[in-house]
Amino acid sequence: MPVRAGVAGASPEAHAVADASDRGARLVAVVIALAWHLVIGLPAVLAAGPGMAAPAVVAVGWLVTALVGVATGVRLLRGGLPPARRLATALLLVDAAVFAAVGDRFLFSTANWVWGGLAWFLLLVLWQRPVRWLLAVLAAHATIALVAVVLHGATAPADLSRYAMYVYGTSTLPVAVFAGAAALTALARDRAGTAAAVLAVAAERDAAERAQVERQARLALVSGTAEEVLAALAAGDADPADEAVRRRAVLAAARLRRLIAESDDVPDPLLHELRAAADLAERNGLPIELVAVGTPPALAVDVRRGLADPLTGALAGARGWARLTVVAGPDEVVVSLVTPDHDGPDDSVAPAGGDGPVERVHERDGEIRWTQTRWRRT
Repeated sequence: MPVRAGVAGASPEAHAVADASDRGARLVAVVIALAWHLVIGLPAVLAAGPGMAAPAVVAVGWLVTALVGVATGVRLLRGGLPPARRLATALLLVDAAVFAAVGDRFLFSTANWVWGGLAWFLLLVLWQRPVRWLLAVLAAHATIALVAVVLHGATAPADLSRYAMYVYGTSTLPVAVFAGAAALTALARDRAGTAAAVLAVAAERDAAERAQVERQARLALVSGTAEEVLAALAAGDADPADEAVRRRAVLAAARLRRLIAESDDVPDPLLHELRAAADLAERNGLPIELVAVGTPPALAVDVRRGLADPLTGALAGARGWARLTVVAGPDEVVVSLVTPDHDGPDDSVAPAGGDGPVERVHERDGEIRWTQTRWRRT
Protein backbone atom coordinates (compact mmCIF):
# COMPACT_ATOMS: atom_id res chain seq x y z
CA MET A 1 0.00 0.00 0.00
CA PRO A 2 1.61 3.30 -1.01
CA VAL A 3 2.49 5.86 1.60
CA ARG A 4 0.23 8.91 1.48
CA ALA A 5 1.84 12.26 0.97
CA GLY A 6 2.66 13.95 4.24
CA VAL A 7 2.08 10.87 6.39
CA ALA A 8 5.56 9.36 6.55
CA GLY A 9 6.65 11.49 9.49
CA ALA A 10 3.31 11.50 11.30
CA SER A 11 2.86 10.03 14.74
CA PRO A 12 0.95 6.75 15.26
CA GLU A 13 -1.91 8.73 16.82
CA ALA A 14 -2.13 10.95 13.75
CA HIS A 15 -2.08 7.85 11.51
CA ALA A 16 -4.96 6.30 13.48
CA VAL A 17 -7.15 9.42 13.33
CA ALA A 18 -6.41 10.00 9.63
CA ASP A 19 -7.17 6.35 8.83
CA ALA A 20 -10.47 6.54 10.71
CA SER A 21 -11.49 9.66 8.78
CA ASP A 22 -10.44 8.13 5.47
CA ARG A 23 -12.28 4.90 6.26
CA GLY A 24 -15.54 6.81 6.72
CA ALA A 25 -15.08 8.66 3.42
CA ARG A 26 -14.35 5.39 1.61
CA LEU A 27 -17.55 3.86 2.95
CA VAL A 28 -19.62 6.85 1.81
CA ALA A 29 -18.10 6.79 -1.69
CA VAL A 30 -18.65 3.03 -2.11
CA VAL A 31 -22.28 3.28 -0.96
CA ILE A 32 -23.03 6.20 -3.32
CA ALA A 33 -21.46 4.49 -6.34
CA LEU A 34 -23.15 1.12 -5.89
CA ALA A 35 -26.51 2.60 -4.83
CA TRP A 36 -26.58 4.88 -7.88
CA HIS A 37 -25.66 1.97 -10.13
CA LEU A 38 -28.39 -0.29 -8.70
CA VAL A 39 -31.22 2.10 -7.91
CA ILE A 40 -30.95 4.50 -10.87
CA GLY A 41 -28.90 2.83 -13.60
CA LEU A 42 -30.27 -0.72 -13.56
CA PRO A 43 -34.01 0.12 -13.71
CA ALA A 44 -33.37 2.56 -16.58
CA VAL A 45 -31.44 -0.06 -18.56
CA LEU A 46 -34.17 -2.65 -18.00
CA ALA A 47 -36.91 -0.19 -18.95
CA ALA A 48 -35.17 0.86 -22.19
CA GLY A 49 -34.58 -2.75 -23.16
CA PRO A 50 -34.62 -3.54 -26.87
CA GLY A 51 -35.16 0.08 -27.80
CA MET A 52 -31.42 0.71 -27.53
CA ALA A 53 -29.11 0.14 -30.46
CA ALA A 54 -27.19 -2.67 -28.74
CA PRO A 55 -28.85 -3.49 -25.40
CA ALA A 56 -26.59 -6.48 -24.76
CA VAL A 57 -23.49 -4.24 -24.90
CA VAL A 58 -25.09 -1.77 -22.46
CA ALA A 59 -26.04 -4.60 -20.09
CA VAL A 60 -22.58 -6.18 -20.22
CA GLY A 61 -21.01 -2.79 -19.61
CA TRP A 62 -23.30 -2.29 -16.60
CA LEU A 63 -22.34 -5.70 -15.23
CA VAL A 64 -18.58 -5.16 -15.75
CA THR A 65 -18.79 -1.81 -13.97
CA ALA A 66 -20.72 -3.39 -11.10
CA LEU A 67 -18.05 -6.08 -10.69
CA VAL A 68 -15.29 -3.46 -10.76
CA GLY A 69 -17.19 -1.44 -8.16
CA VAL A 70 -17.73 -4.39 -5.82
CA ALA A 71 -14.09 -5.55 -6.05
CA THR A 72 -12.79 -2.01 -5.58
CA GLY A 73 -15.15 -1.35 -2.68
CA VAL A 74 -14.08 -4.51 -0.86
CA ARG A 75 -10.42 -3.57 -1.24
CA LEU A 76 -11.01 0.01 -0.11
CA LEU A 77 -13.01 -1.03 2.96
CA ARG A 78 -10.21 -3.45 3.91
CA GLY A 79 -7.71 -0.60 3.84
CA GLY A 80 -6.10 -1.28 0.48
CA LEU A 81 -6.02 0.54 -2.83
CA PRO A 82 -7.05 -0.84 -6.25
CA PRO A 83 -4.82 -0.88 -9.38
CA ALA A 84 -5.85 2.58 -10.57
CA ARG A 85 -4.48 2.72 -14.12
CA ARG A 86 -5.82 -0.65 -15.29
CA LEU A 87 -9.27 -0.20 -13.78
CA ALA A 88 -9.60 3.40 -15.01
CA THR A 89 -8.68 2.26 -18.52
CA ALA A 90 -11.26 -0.56 -18.35
CA LEU A 91 -13.97 1.85 -17.21
CA LEU A 92 -13.19 4.29 -20.02
CA LEU A 93 -13.50 1.44 -22.54
CA VAL A 94 -16.90 0.57 -21.04
CA ASP A 95 -17.77 4.27 -21.27
CA ALA A 96 -17.05 4.37 -25.00
CA ALA A 97 -18.89 1.10 -25.66
CA VAL A 98 -22.05 2.19 -23.82
CA PHE A 99 -22.16 5.58 -25.54
CA ALA A 100 -21.95 3.80 -28.89
CA ALA A 101 -24.55 1.17 -27.94
CA VAL A 102 -27.40 3.24 -26.46
CA GLY A 103 -28.37 4.82 -29.78
CA ASP A 104 -29.73 8.24 -30.63
CA ARG A 105 -33.02 7.80 -28.80
CA PHE A 106 -31.48 7.14 -25.36
CA LEU A 107 -28.34 9.24 -25.67
CA PHE A 108 -29.42 11.76 -23.04
CA SER A 109 -31.67 9.45 -20.99
CA THR A 110 -31.00 7.63 -17.72
CA ALA A 111 -30.65 4.43 -19.75
CA ASN A 112 -27.29 5.84 -20.76
CA TRP A 113 -26.15 5.24 -17.19
CA VAL A 114 -22.50 6.22 -17.86
CA TRP A 115 -23.49 9.91 -17.80
CA GLY A 116 -24.12 10.04 -14.09
CA GLY A 117 -22.86 6.77 -12.66
CA LEU A 118 -19.44 6.19 -14.17
CA ALA A 119 -17.81 9.18 -12.47
CA TRP A 120 -18.40 7.61 -9.04
CA PHE A 121 -16.63 4.41 -10.08
CA LEU A 122 -13.74 6.42 -11.49
CA LEU A 123 -13.55 8.13 -8.09
CA LEU A 124 -13.33 4.73 -6.36
CA VAL A 125 -10.57 3.30 -8.53
CA LEU A 126 -8.52 6.52 -8.19
CA TRP A 127 -8.96 6.83 -4.41
CA GLN A 128 -6.02 8.55 -2.66
CA ARG A 129 -4.35 9.27 -5.95
CA PRO A 130 -3.63 12.91 -6.88
CA VAL A 131 -6.71 14.99 -7.73
CA ARG A 132 -5.23 15.75 -11.16
CA TRP A 133 -5.58 12.06 -12.01
CA LEU A 134 -9.33 12.20 -11.44
CA LEU A 135 -9.62 15.45 -13.40
CA ALA A 136 -7.71 13.92 -16.32
CA VAL A 137 -9.90 10.80 -16.40
CA LEU A 138 -13.09 12.88 -16.16
CA ALA A 139 -11.79 14.98 -19.04
CA ALA A 140 -11.35 11.76 -21.05
CA HIS A 141 -14.90 10.77 -20.07
CA ALA A 142 -16.18 14.17 -21.29
CA THR A 143 -14.25 13.79 -24.55
CA ILE A 144 -15.75 10.34 -25.17
CA ALA A 145 -19.20 11.78 -24.53
CA LEU A 146 -18.60 14.69 -26.90
CA VAL A 147 -17.43 12.33 -29.68
CA ALA A 148 -20.54 10.20 -29.14
CA VAL A 149 -22.80 13.25 -29.26
CA VAL A 150 -21.23 14.35 -32.55
CA LEU A 151 -21.35 10.87 -34.08
CA HIS A 152 -25.00 10.50 -33.10
CA GLY A 153 -25.72 13.78 -34.86
CA ALA A 154 -26.85 15.61 -31.71
CA THR A 155 -25.08 18.85 -32.64
CA ALA A 156 -27.94 21.30 -32.24
CA PRO A 157 -27.37 24.11 -29.73
CA ALA A 158 -29.90 22.54 -27.35
CA ASP A 159 -28.11 19.17 -27.52
CA LEU A 160 -24.72 20.74 -26.94
CA SER A 161 -26.14 22.65 -23.97
CA ARG A 162 -27.54 19.42 -22.56
CA TYR A 163 -24.11 17.85 -23.08
CA ALA A 164 -22.41 20.68 -21.17
CA MET A 165 -24.96 20.47 -18.34
CA TYR A 166 -24.55 16.67 -18.10
CA VAL A 167 -20.75 16.89 -17.98
CA TYR A 168 -20.80 19.65 -15.38
CA GLY A 169 -23.55 18.16 -13.24
CA THR A 170 -22.18 14.62 -13.16
CA SER A 171 -18.55 15.58 -12.56
CA THR A 172 -18.60 18.35 -9.95
CA LEU A 173 -20.04 16.30 -7.08
CA PRO A 174 -17.56 13.37 -7.40
CA VAL A 175 -14.67 15.85 -7.63
CA ALA A 176 -15.96 17.68 -4.55
CA VAL A 177 -16.28 14.41 -2.61
CA PHE A 178 -12.82 13.27 -3.73
CA ALA A 179 -11.11 16.56 -2.81
CA GLY A 180 -13.14 16.97 0.37
CA ALA A 181 -12.24 13.49 1.63
CA ALA A 182 -8.56 14.15 1.00
CA ALA A 183 -8.76 17.53 2.74
CA LEU A 184 -10.64 16.17 5.76
CA THR A 185 -8.17 13.29 6.13
CA ALA A 186 -5.22 15.68 5.98
CA LEU A 187 -6.89 18.04 8.47
CA ALA A 188 -7.67 15.18 10.86
CA ARG A 189 -4.07 13.97 10.59
CA ASP A 190 -2.66 17.43 11.28
CA ARG A 191 -4.92 18.04 14.27
CA ALA A 192 -4.20 14.61 15.71
CA GLY A 193 -0.47 15.16 15.22
CA THR A 194 -0.69 18.51 16.99
CA ALA A 195 -2.66 17.02 19.87
CA ALA A 196 -0.20 14.13 20.17
CA ALA A 197 2.72 16.58 20.24
CA VAL A 198 1.04 18.63 22.98
CA LEU A 199 0.38 15.49 25.02
CA ALA A 200 3.99 14.36 24.53
CA VAL A 201 5.28 17.69 25.81
CA ALA A 202 2.94 17.50 28.81
CA ALA A 203 4.06 13.93 29.53
CA GLU A 204 7.72 14.95 29.34
CA ARG A 205 7.06 17.85 31.70
CA ASP A 206 5.24 15.59 34.17
CA ALA A 207 8.06 13.04 33.98
CA ALA A 208 10.64 15.75 34.62
CA GLU A 209 8.66 17.03 37.62
CA ARG A 210 8.34 13.51 39.03
CA ALA A 211 12.06 12.91 38.50
CA GLN A 212 12.84 16.13 40.36
CA VAL A 213 10.61 15.14 43.27
CA GLU A 214 12.23 11.69 43.38
CA ARG A 215 15.72 13.24 43.30
CA GLN A 216 14.83 15.55 46.18
CA ALA A 217 13.37 12.67 48.19
CA ARG A 218 16.45 10.54 47.49
CA LEU A 219 18.74 13.42 48.52
CA ALA A 220 16.83 13.74 51.79
CA LEU A 221 17.18 9.99 52.41
CA VAL A 222 20.88 10.03 51.57
CA SER A 223 21.48 12.99 53.84
CA GLY A 224 19.49 11.47 56.69
CA THR A 225 21.30 8.14 56.35
CA ALA A 226 24.76 9.53 56.99
CA GLU A 227 24.00 12.72 58.91
CA GLU A 228 23.46 11.11 62.31
CA VAL A 229 26.66 9.05 62.23
CA LEU A 230 28.80 11.92 60.89
CA ALA A 231 27.37 14.38 63.40
CA ALA A 232 28.10 12.02 66.29
CA LEU A 233 31.69 11.48 65.11
CA ALA A 234 32.24 15.19 64.56
CA ALA A 235 30.91 16.07 68.02
CA GLY A 236 33.04 13.40 69.68
CA ASP A 237 29.99 11.58 70.97
CA ALA A 238 30.93 8.41 69.05
CA ASP A 239 34.12 6.44 69.23
CA PRO A 240 35.30 5.12 65.83
CA ALA A 241 36.83 2.13 67.64
CA ASP A 242 33.44 1.14 69.04
CA GLU A 243 32.02 -1.90 67.25
CA ALA A 244 28.49 -0.50 67.37
CA VAL A 245 29.63 2.78 65.80
CA ARG A 246 31.45 0.90 63.07
CA ARG A 247 28.33 -1.17 62.36
CA ARG A 248 26.29 2.03 62.07
CA ALA A 249 28.89 3.51 59.72
CA VAL A 250 28.90 0.38 57.55
CA LEU A 251 25.10 0.39 57.48
CA ALA A 252 25.05 4.08 56.53
CA ALA A 253 27.57 3.48 53.74
CA ALA A 254 25.62 0.49 52.42
CA ARG A 255 22.38 2.44 52.36
CA LEU A 256 24.11 5.38 50.70
CA ARG A 257 25.45 3.07 48.02
CA ARG A 258 22.04 1.54 47.43
CA LEU A 259 20.22 4.87 47.36
CA ILE A 260 22.71 6.24 44.84
CA ALA A 261 22.19 3.12 42.69
CA GLU A 262 18.43 3.86 42.57
CA SER A 263 19.02 6.68 40.10
CA ASP A 264 20.99 4.54 37.63
CA ASP A 265 19.24 3.73 34.35
CA VAL A 266 19.71 -0.04 34.12
CA PRO A 267 17.56 -2.92 32.80
CA ASP A 268 17.13 -4.53 36.25
CA PRO A 269 17.13 -1.85 38.99
CA LEU A 270 16.52 -4.21 41.94
CA LEU A 271 19.48 -6.49 41.13
CA HIS A 272 21.61 -3.43 40.43
CA GLU A 273 20.86 -1.99 43.89
CA LEU A 274 21.49 -5.32 45.60
CA ARG A 275 24.79 -5.72 43.73
CA ALA A 276 25.83 -2.26 44.92
CA ALA A 277 25.27 -3.31 48.55
CA ALA A 278 27.01 -6.65 47.94
CA ASP A 279 30.02 -4.92 46.33
CA LEU A 280 30.43 -2.70 49.39
CA ALA A 281 30.28 -5.73 51.69
CA GLU A 282 32.97 -7.46 49.59
CA ARG A 283 35.18 -4.40 49.81
CA ASN A 284 34.86 -4.61 53.59
CA GLY A 285 36.21 -8.17 53.44
CA LEU A 286 32.98 -10.18 53.50
CA PRO A 287 32.88 -13.08 50.99
CA ILE A 288 29.41 -12.94 49.43
CA GLU A 289 27.60 -15.04 46.86
CA LEU A 290 24.78 -13.45 44.86
CA VAL A 291 22.36 -15.83 43.11
CA ALA A 292 19.53 -14.56 40.89
CA VAL A 293 16.77 -16.79 39.48
CA GLY A 294 14.24 -15.29 37.07
CA THR A 295 13.74 -11.72 35.95
CA PRO A 296 12.02 -9.28 38.32
CA PRO A 297 9.09 -7.32 36.87
CA ALA A 298 9.06 -3.53 36.81
CA LEU A 299 8.86 -2.44 40.44
CA ALA A 300 8.13 0.96 41.97
CA VAL A 301 10.93 2.66 43.89
CA ASP A 302 9.21 2.19 47.27
CA VAL A 303 8.78 -1.53 46.58
CA ARG A 304 12.46 -1.89 45.66
CA ARG A 305 13.42 -0.06 48.86
CA GLY A 306 11.18 -2.33 50.90
CA LEU A 307 12.83 -5.38 49.34
CA ALA A 308 16.45 -4.17 49.54
CA ASP A 309 16.73 -2.08 52.72
CA PRO A 310 16.41 -4.93 55.26
CA LEU A 311 18.97 -6.99 53.32
CA THR A 312 21.32 -4.00 53.16
CA GLY A 313 21.07 -3.64 56.94
CA ALA A 314 21.65 -7.34 57.50
CA LEU A 315 24.72 -7.24 55.25
CA ALA A 316 26.16 -4.41 57.32
CA GLY A 317 26.16 -6.64 60.39
CA ALA A 318 27.19 -9.88 58.64
CA ARG A 319 30.27 -11.84 59.66
CA GLY A 320 32.23 -14.64 57.97
CA TRP A 321 30.32 -15.04 54.72
CA ALA A 322 26.96 -14.26 53.13
CA ARG A 323 24.67 -15.70 50.47
CA LEU A 324 22.17 -13.35 48.83
CA THR A 325 19.42 -14.97 46.71
CA VAL A 326 16.83 -13.31 44.48
CA VAL A 327 13.98 -15.44 43.11
CA ALA A 328 11.68 -13.52 40.78
CA GLY A 329 8.58 -14.19 38.74
CA PRO A 330 6.01 -11.99 37.02
CA ASP A 331 3.88 -11.71 40.18
CA GLU A 332 6.31 -12.30 43.05
CA VAL A 333 9.85 -11.39 44.10
CA VAL A 334 11.63 -12.97 47.09
CA VAL A 335 15.02 -11.75 48.35
CA SER A 336 16.85 -13.78 51.01
CA LEU A 337 20.12 -13.34 52.89
CA VAL A 338 21.81 -16.09 54.90
CA THR A 339 24.84 -15.35 57.08
CA PRO A 340 26.47 -17.13 60.05
CA ASP A 341 25.01 -16.14 63.41
CA HIS A 342 27.27 -14.38 65.88
CA ASP A 343 27.13 -12.55 69.16
CA GLY A 344 25.68 -9.10 69.06
CA PRO A 345 22.32 -7.47 68.50
CA ASP A 346 20.34 -7.23 65.28
CA ASP A 347 20.10 -3.46 65.52
CA SER A 348 20.83 -3.06 61.82
CA VAL A 349 17.80 -5.13 60.77
CA ALA A 350 14.25 -3.81 60.60
CA PRO A 351 11.75 -5.80 62.65
CA ALA A 352 9.79 -8.57 60.96
CA GLY A 353 6.43 -7.68 59.58
CA GLY A 354 5.17 -5.78 56.57
CA ASP A 355 5.37 -2.30 55.15
CA GLY A 356 2.83 -1.87 52.39
CA PRO A 357 3.17 -4.57 49.72
CA VAL A 358 6.51 -5.94 51.05
CA GLU A 359 6.68 -8.57 53.81
CA ARG A 360 9.80 -8.97 55.99
CA VAL A 361 11.03 -11.95 58.00
CA HIS A 362 14.20 -12.17 60.15
CA GLU A 363 15.20 -15.24 62.14
CA ARG A 364 18.31 -16.54 63.91
CA ASP A 365 18.91 -19.90 65.58
CA GLY A 366 22.48 -19.66 66.94
CA GLU A 367 24.02 -20.98 63.71
CA ILE A 368 22.69 -18.79 60.93
CA ARG A 369 20.82 -15.57 60.52
CA TRP A 370 18.14 -15.54 57.84
CA THR A 371 16.53 -12.38 56.48
CA GLN A 372 13.86 -12.43 53.78
CA THR A 373 11.69 -9.86 52.03
CA ARG A 374 8.80 -10.79 49.75
CA TRP A 375 6.62 -8.83 47.32
CA ARG A 376 3.45 -10.21 45.77
CA ARG A 377 1.33 -8.55 43.10
CA THR A 378 -2.10 -7.76 44.44
